[in-house]
Amino acid sequence: MTQSTRGIVIRTVRYGETSVIVNIYTELFGLQSYIVNGVRTNSKKGHGKGNSFQPAAILDLVVYHNEIKNLQRIKEFRWGYLYEHVFFSVMKNAVAMYMIELLQKCLKQPEPNHDLYHFIEDAFIHLDQCSDAVLANYPLYFTLHLAGFFGLQLDDNYSEANPILDLQEGQFTCQMPDHPYYLEGELSFLTSHLLKIMQPQELEQLKLNHEIRRRLLTAYLDFLAYHLPEFGVMKSLPVLQTVLGGR
Repeated sequence: MTQSTRGIVIRTVRYGETSVIVNIYTELFGLQSYIVNGVRTNSKKGHGKGNSFQPAAILDLVVYHNEIKNLQRIKEFRWGYLYEHVFFSVMKNAVAMYMIELLQKCLKQPEPNHDLYHFIEDAFIHLDQCSDAVLANYPLYFTLHLAGFFGLQLDDNYSEANPILDLQEGQFTCQMPDHPYYLEGELSFLTSHLLKIMQPQELEQLKLNHEIRRRLLTAYLDFLAYHLPEFGVMKSLPVLQTVLGGR
């Protein structure tokens, strides 16, 4: 039985001489693995098809889906959204690859989540279209709001009485915690501000320097690593920080 669904490519691995195995986060089925034959050939039939399975690609799919199989097949595929900048801009591609690696670490189960899917798809489309001023703060926005879909939403109860963000407890508090996972002062205040931002274009009004963004993003990733087993180290982070260092 075939089903039509949207999907975002998360990871692609070469398989055999001409095929690939692709992890795709789909709207209908959540995270799924597909084998796609004949897309890595120089023949007229296969030429260029492999480009559709670059990480971050947004696709319209017709798939064969069997609940008891771990590896599915794709009947038809085409671009669901054609990027203008993500694959061609060094800065936007660095942000996109950071987002993809973060998704690889967070998406572990196949269960569908329509709200999460649409958040991710919208995030990549907004990334493609955003201004440089928005781009510099985009990893902060994406990391904070993605965490909420995995039960790690920070409680935005910031106030003069609760100015310290306890990253273990996920809330602002009045007391300094007895562990190193917390933010205070400007970093705590800015996190509260970021939590209130619901649309990426609002990031343009947030003027941060590179060092502040670096410290915030490091704290947010520490927060995820503390709560998500086997989160590990973000390999894309040094590249991201180097590319955005001048922003």
